[in-house]
Amino acid sequence: MADSLSHLRHPVVVMAFEGWNDASDAATHVVDHLGLAYDADVIFEIDGEDYYDFQVNRPRVSGTGDQPRVVEWPAVQISVAELPERDVVLVSGPEPNLKWRSFSAALVSALRSVRPELVVVLGAMLTDSPHSRPLPVTGTSNDPELASRLGLEPSNYEGPTGIVGVVAEAARSAGMPVVSLWAQVPHYVSDPPNPKATLALLVRIEDLLEAPLDLGNLPDQAQAWERGVNELASEDPDVAEYIARLEAAQDEESLPAATGDSIAAEFQRYLRRRNQGR
Repeated sequence: MADSLSHLRHPVVVMAFEGWNDASDAATHVVDHLGLAYDADVIFEIDGEDYYDFQVNRPRVSGTGDQPRVVEWPAVQISVAELPERDVVLVSGPEPNLKWRSFSAALVSALRSVRPELVVVLGAMLTDSPHSRPLPVTGTSNDPELASRLGLEPSNYEGPTGIVGVVAEAARSAGMPVVSLWAQVPHYVSDPPNPKATLALLVRIEDLLEAPLDLGNLPDQAQAWERGVNELASEDPDVAEYIARLEAAQDEESLPAATGDSIAAEFQRYLRRRNQGR
C-alpha cells in the first residue's frame, strides 16, 4: 500500500465523509464524481471493525440472480485518480462512530507516504442560501501563510465538529497543508442529491489546483435541479415568498462581491477551460 502511494505526481488529497458533515451528500458526491470521471483505482480500505457501530452503519448484502450473496462492510476507501498533470488521492466513507482519535491517526499515517502538496477536506451544511443563486462555498485554513497564498479566510469557528474537523487538525499537526471547503446547501431542499452544491465544490477545487477538472454532465444536472426546485416552489405561494426574501437578502449582501478579484477568478476559470479544449 505504502509503495502505491509514495510515487505519485504532485499529489493532492481530497476527502469527504458521509453523515453529519455532508448535507445533501454534496461533499461525498464530489469524491464519487472524481473517482468515476478519472477511473480511480482503489488502493486500500481502512477496516471498519474498530471504528463503526454496525447497528448505526449497517453492513449491506448484495448479489442478485446467479451472483453470490456478499456482505459489504462499512469502510473508508482510499483511491487514486490520475489527472493530466497530477495524481489525486480520494478518501471517502461513512463518518466513524467510534475511536475518532485512533481513526484519524491511522488515516494520517496512511497519507504520510503520499507527501501531499495539499489536503482538501470537504463538507456541506444546511443554510439559508436560496437555491436560485450561486451556492456559496467557504474556504478556510488554520495556516495563515497558506490561507494568504490561496486567498482563503483563517478559520475562526468554535463549536461542535465532525470527523472532517478532527482529521483536518490531525493532518495539520502532521505538517500537511490543509484547506477546508464547505458548501452551503439550501435547508428547504435538503434531500440528496444536490448537483449544484457538488458542482460549486468542484469549481473551488479547480481554483485551488489552478487546473480544469472533468465536470461531466454536472452543469446540466445542476440546471435541471434548479428548474425542478423552481417548479415545486411555484406551486406554494408561501414557499415562493420565503425564497424571494432569501434571494433579496443574499443579493444585498453580495453586491460588494462584484469586485476585481471575483471577476478575475471567473476569467481565470474561463481561460483554463478554453485551453483545455485546444
